Amino acid sequence: MFHRLGHFVVRRAWWVILAWVVAMLAIVASAPKVTSQTDESAFLPKHYESIQAAQLQEQAFPSSFTPAALLLFERNDGQALNDADQASMDKVVNGLTAAHIPAVEKILPVDAKASKSKDGKYALSMVAIDKTKMQTEEYPDAAKKLREEGSKLADGTGLKFQVGGQAASSLDQKDASGSTDAIVMGLSLVLVILIVGIIFRSILAGLLPVLLSLVIAMPVANGLIADAIKIFDLKSSPMTSAILIIVVLGVGTDYFLFLAFRYRERLRLGEDRKTAVANAVGRVGEAIASAAGAVAVAFAVLILSSLGMFTALGPALAIAVIATALVSLTLAPAVLAVIPSKGVFWPGKKWMQEPKNARFAAFGRMTGKKPGLVALVSGGILLVLTLAGVNYNGTYDLAGSSMPKGKESMVVQDKLMTAFSAGAADPSHVYLTSTNGAKLSDSAIKDFAGKLQGVPGVASVVTPSTENKAINAEGTTGDFTVMLNDAPASNKAIDTIEKVRDTAHASAPADSKALVGGITSVYKDINTAMVHDYTLVFPIAALIIMLILGLQLRSVVAPWYLMASVGLGFGGTLGATTLVFQNIKGEQGLMFMLPIFIYLFVVAIGTDYNILIISRLREEAREGRSPREAASEAVKHGGPTVAAAGFILAASFATFMLAGNVLFMELGFSLAFGIVLAAFVMAMFFTPALTALLGHRAWWPGHADEPGHGHGHGHGDGPAPLAGTHGVPEPAGRH
Repeated sequence: MFHRLGHFVVRRAWWVILAWVVAMLAIVASAPKVTSQTDESAFLPKHYESIQAAQLQEQAFPSSFTPAALLLFERNDGQALNDADQASMDKVVNGLTAAHIPAVEKILPVDAKASKSKDGKYALSMVAIDKTKMQTEEYPDAAKKLREEGSKLADGTGLKFQVGGQAASSLDQKDASGSTDAIVMGLSLVLVILIVGIIFRSILAGLLPVLLSLVIAMPVANGLIADAIKIFDLKSSPMTSAILIIVVLGVGTDYFLFLAFRYRERLRLGEDRKTAVANAVGRVGEAIASAAGAVAVAFAVLILSSLGMFTALGPALAIAVIATALVSLTLAPAVLAVIPSKGVFWPGKKWMQEPKNARFAAFGRMTGKKPGLVALVSGGILLVLTLAGVNYNGTYDLAGSSMPKGKESMVVQDKLMTAFSAGAADPSHVYLTSTNGAKLSDSAIKDFAGKLQGVPGVASVVTPSTENKAINAEGTTGDFTVMLNDAPASNKAIDTIEKVRDTAHASAPADSKALVGGITSVYKDINTAMVHDYTLVFPIAALIIMLILGLQLRSVVAPWYLMASVGLGFGGTLGATTLVFQNIKGEQGLMFMLPIFIYLFVVAIGTDYNILIISRLREEAREGRSPREAASEAVKHGGPTVAAAGFILAASFATFMLAGNVLFMELGFSLAFGIVLAAFVMAMFFTPALTALLGHRAWWPGHADEPGHGHGHGHGDGPAPLAGTHGVPEPAGRH
């Protein structure tokens, strides 16, 4: 099949190139515009309690004041605020109100007592922003205008004015995301061009994967993803764009290397350019297609996730991988077919000489001679690192960890937690509502509030009354504002909110029910959703990937130990990251989503490298070599490709660590380290050593490793030279 595809592409190379350019332009031109989702609660299904509580709030208190921005005042000299400062704060608030900033509905005045911190050094004003604008550019733009206009009004007053809250966090996250994208894009481009250029000693070879990935594959993927988001009503996360850059560029570079190494290998056998391209596609096409299929499945299965963040990210990445694979299997060989081979590898002068690959040959000999020892050592490394992951602890401050601490919204949040209370930045809410339409009695409300106040970890409870407008007009629903002792996103707060839920449910008076809402309640539900995903998504993905491996390798046995090795790679990566950030760096935990991302990239990309090595091993076995000899040759000839691809992808992921925030630092380290494990421990040693130990049993019940099976048997099995070329038959020797 892939030999035929190679011939088709080579014969119609210019038409294939033209078709891709036209398709890319059409897809980009017709793609709808999508907006990233920054509200964590929007990623949860409607059956979770935090979402039901939010819906009840909308029904019972449709005009309730929900602050979307917080205006923080303090003196420049750090002293307590005085009467003159109060006048200055009133001036700022009144000026902002008179400015009629779009989407801003109401700005509360600074109360001389209730709005000030206990030490009198800080004062707070709350701003309501139109909720319907939350997923539009007007939401963060409102925070930007508040900052700009408020700073002008505060100028010369001796006051420091800062804006925090959800809208400001959305603005800062947008800016931080743009900076991250620029850093990741720039450094990844430099790394790919330099490393691939050095590997092939060629300027053009270094540029080709970048041009193919970013000029064609990336716009096509972005356009198709936008279409999918609109058609299937998916969510879009701010981090998707940065990750997408690495996926397309990383996977595109991997597949280009798979193809380019084989293309150069065929040229060294004496084939002309076009025949070499066709044969390279024929030899490595199945591995690329199977690898892309496994990766795409690993990503796409996240559509089953309970979290909208991943139901959007998974399919988006799957689309990107498929688009990149199609580019690699059609456009890349078409480009290679029209560029003279000397041009591809210019200015290198020794590209036609077969390298000795002394280091990889030595690794291969070691694996072939002592597969048991190699499997024991490499597997032991993975196992020891996996055991380090037992201390893994998830944390949930997504906004805080995805932005540098110096961003204004983060500074305001930290000051609020210090000056007021840890839970003051975002209090929780318990909604008590009558189920039979009767009014809630004062005694029931008071008793219920007392039960909530008695929960360990609760700092204070504001009892609803008609005065504070926390009881609806019908008197059937009351809003109990609950301040926690700990920061809303902390694990202690999440543990407390679970106790609050238990108490609220058990203490609700007869003919009433209680629902607990707020951001801490959202994080609790995200925790529950993640457990669901671990027990459902991972096993389903593993089964489908195993099925792909079984079909590609025509084996029932091989997929089991290949997935076991990938599983150890996952565990080893999580363990190493836990060791570095929790045990050594002293972080309270790792971001809750980190295991999912390790699964996405280490499992998926690790399967890529396993497929490449095992396919080469099978090809060597078809040449008549024994299992140990085949493993030795697979490492010798496939090792350089895996090493190059793994090094480039690991270096690209490592650029995340320069983004300046905790989330991307953890992501960068874990994904880079995981790729190193997948390439240099798992695929290079563990997988071929196990295959050598199992011998022919690895391919049971098929005979995929026997001479005469598949396209790889015999040294002269390649298709005849293309018409009009000057190819020569493949010699009976090493390839």
